[in-house]
Amino acid sequence: MDLLQFLNENYFFLVPVLWVIGYALKQTPKVPDWAIIWVLFGLSLVLAGLGFGYTIEAITNGIIATGVAVFGQQAVKQLAEAKSLKSKKK
Repeated sequence: MDLLQFLNENYFFLVPVLWVIGYALKQTPKVPDWAIIWVLFGLSLVLAGLGFGYTIEAITNGIIATGVAVFGQQAVKQLAEAKSLKSKKK
């Protein structure tokens, strides 16, 4: 299933913004890992609301953008770890 088909194209800008902010938060020692998703979620809702008004569509697309960003980051991370483990076994 392609999550991007559910995300309105006006909200695509949120995904890379959330990736960069998530990466920065991950490098910050005072921010626990469990809090990063919640910070990204809240920020996505605020940015979507400010950019397109606080409507159901904006909230829904903010939620979807957060999901796409977090899912994409986790997919990249898991693939990198799998490749690393595979190369160590050889």
